[in-house]
Amino acid sequence: MAMKIRLARGGSKKRPFYRIVAADSRMPRDGRFIEKLGTYNPLLPKDSEDRVQMDVEKVKEWIAKGAQPTDRVKRMLEAAGALPKTERNNPKKGTPGKKAAARVEEKAAKAAAAAEAAAAPAEETAAEE
Repeated sequence: MAMKIRLARGGSKKRPFYRIVAADSRMPRDGRFIEKLGTYNPLLPKDSEDRVQMDVEKVKEWIAKGAQPTDRVKRMLEAAGALPKTERNNPKKGTPGKKAAARVEEKAAKAAAAAEAAAAPAEETAAEE
């Protein structure tokens, strides 16, 4: 059985509240889970102690049994000091898309043409003198 430590959503519309749970990976997000390990309230300020509450010992037990935390839960565990911090690198995230790159090239071509047009009359006046 593939176990996950993940978030199960609760709360009303536009007022999210999450439980950190250990669940079978085949179960639905908000469906059946085996054990509740903590809570996460994203509406609280980031520096609030009540924003993320979890039983770190239980989480470590589940990880020892083979449960895999999801990316979001893994970040919470890293912040709590339960897991070592991992280096993340996504170099493609900051690069512009095809349309944005085309706009930049078009803008550069217009600027070069404008600079060339401005330089041409200056050369003519210098040649006349």
